[in-house]
Amino acid sequence: MATLAPVDRSTLRLSEVARHVVIPEGIVDSLWYDVVERCEEFGDTFDAWQDGLGEAILGVRADGMFAATVGGVTMSIPRQVAKTFIVGRICIALCTLYPNLTVIWTAHRTRTATRTFQSLKAVAMRPGVAGYLRPGSNNGTAIRDTNGEQAIPFVNGSEILFGAREGGFGRGFDEVDIEVFDEAQILGVKALEDMVAATNQTRFEFGALLFYMGTPPRPTDPGEVFTERRDDALHAKQTVGSADFGPVVQHGDALYVECSADVNVGHKDGPGLDDPKQVEKANPSYPHRTPPVSVKRLRKNLLGDDAWRREGLGVWDPRATSRIVIQAKPWADLKADKPGSQPVAYGVKFSPDGNRCAIAVALRDGDSIWSEVAWYGATDVAAVADWLTDGERWRKVSHIAIDGKTGAPLLLENLRRKKVHSRRLVAPTVDQVTAAHQGFLEAVQRKSFHHSMQPGLTQAVGSAGKRLIGTRGGWGWEQVGEADITPLEAVTFAHWAASMAKRRTTTAMPRRIN
Repeated sequence: MATLAPVDRSTLRLSEVARHVVIPEGIVDSLWYDVVERCEEFGDTFDAWQDGLGEAILGVRADGMFAATVGGVTMSIPRQVAKTFIVGRICIALCTLYPNLTVIWTAHRTRTATRTFQSLKAVAMRPGVAGYLRPGSNNGTAIRDTNGEQAIPFVNGSEILFGAREGGFGRGFDEVDIEVFDEAQILGVKALEDMVAATNQTRFEFGALLFYMGTPPRPTDPGEVFTERRDDALHAKQTVGSADFGPVVQHGDALYVECSADVNVGHKDGPGLDDPKQVEKANPSYPHRTPPVSVKRLRKNLLGDDAWRREGLGVWDPRATSRIVIQAKPWADLKADKPGSQPVAYGVKFSPDGNRCAIAVALRDGDSIWSEVAWYGATDVAAVADWLTDGERWRKVSHIAIDGKTGAPLLLENLRRKKVHSRRLVAPTVDQVTAAHQGFLEAVQRKSFHHSMQPGLTQAVGSAGKRLIGTRGGWGWEQVGEADITPLEAVTFAHWAASMAKRRTTTAMPRRIN
C-alpha cells in the first residue's frame, strides 16, 4: 500500500497550526509586507504560518492605526516555537524603518531578559543589520551589554531596551512605542499598570503595540493578565461556534494566538506526552526548524510532566481552570484602594494540616466590605495571639472569627488568658462556615467586596475550587491548584464577621466562646 508523502509544514497556514486564532476586526492593510522586505535584506525568511501571524500583528485599520493597538497581541505558545524569532525580527525591522522608535523588551527573570538580549544582539551584529546600528566602541556599534542597561541603538534614533521586571525595569519610561512582555504568564496586574502607561505618549503614527508572550501559567503564577486575555479570546470563539484549528475568528481589538497539544495529553485514555503528533500540534516549527533532538533536550531538562505539558506542549490545565470558582478578571475588577475607615472584624484561619495560619482584616466602605491579609506564615499560636492583642487591636473590631481545628482551640485559650472579651470571639459552626463561603461568593458577584490585589491572596483565589460540606448543598473552599488557599479562607471569615457585624443585634452573631 502506498504511503502518503510527509507534509511540508513550512507551507501550513496559521489557522492550520494554531489551535486558537482570534484577530482584530477591520484590518485593511499591514506593515508586515515592509517588514518582510527588510528581513529579506537581513537574510531571514518565514514559514507560511509566520507570514499570517505577522500580517495580523501588524494589521492596520482604515484609520491608519494598528488594529491591535488597544487590545494588544497575546501569544500562548510553547518554548522553541520561534516566537522570539518573529517578534524580534518585527522589532528590529521596524526600528530600521521608522526613526526614533522606542521598544522595551521585558521578561520576568533577569536571565531570560539577558538571554533574549544576547539572541537579538547576535541578529543585530549580522552584516545585513549592522549597518543600521549606531556606531560606537562595542565592535563598531553602540550596543550596551551591562545588565539593567542592555540596549540595541540604531543610527536613526530608534532603540530596543532590555530588562527584567523582577528588578523593577520598565517603570518610569515615557513615549514608548512597543512593549514586549516576555514570560507574560508571570505578569501581575501591578507590573502591567506600572508599564502600560509608558505608551500613553507614543508618537508612532500607527499607535503603540503591546506584546504578551508566554506559556500557560502555573497555579502559583500571578497569571491573571495572561489568563484574562485567553478567556476573552475563547469567549469570542464560542460565540461564533468556532472549533479548534478552525477558521480565523475576527473580533474586537486584540490578537490572540495559541499553539498547544490536545488538552487530555498525558492523561488516562489520552495521547502520550511524548507522542510526536502532539509535539507537531503544539509546535508548528517541528521538525523542520526545531529538530527532534532539541525537543528531547527540552523534555529532559524540564522538571516533571506538568512542566512539560505547559511549557513544552502549551497545554492549559483544565483540571484547575475548570474548577476555579472566582476567575482572574472578575477578581481583578474588585481591586480598590484601602478605605480610611477603621477595621470592623478579623478572620483567622488555620490550614487543615496545621502548618500555616492567616489573619485577614475587614473594613467597611459604604455598603461594601474591603479586606486584605494582615498576617500569614507558619503556625505560631502565641505569635497570632500577640498580634491580635498588640495595642489592643481586638478592642477596635466587633468580632474575631476563628476557624481551624488544628489551632483554633489553643488560640482561643491564649486570647482568653490575655483578657480578650468573649463576646468578640466567634467559632463558626458548620452551618455558619457554609454561610460564610456562600455570602463571600455572592459579595464578589455583586461587587460589594473589594481588596488590594495582594499577590498571595490573588494566587489563593486562583487555586480555590469548591468542596461539598454536608448534604444540603453547603460548601467550602478546596485547594485545586498549587497555591495555599489559607489566605482566602481568612478573608472569607473576616468578610463574614464584618457582614454580621453590620446587622448586629442580640441574636445576629453566632455562638460566642465563653
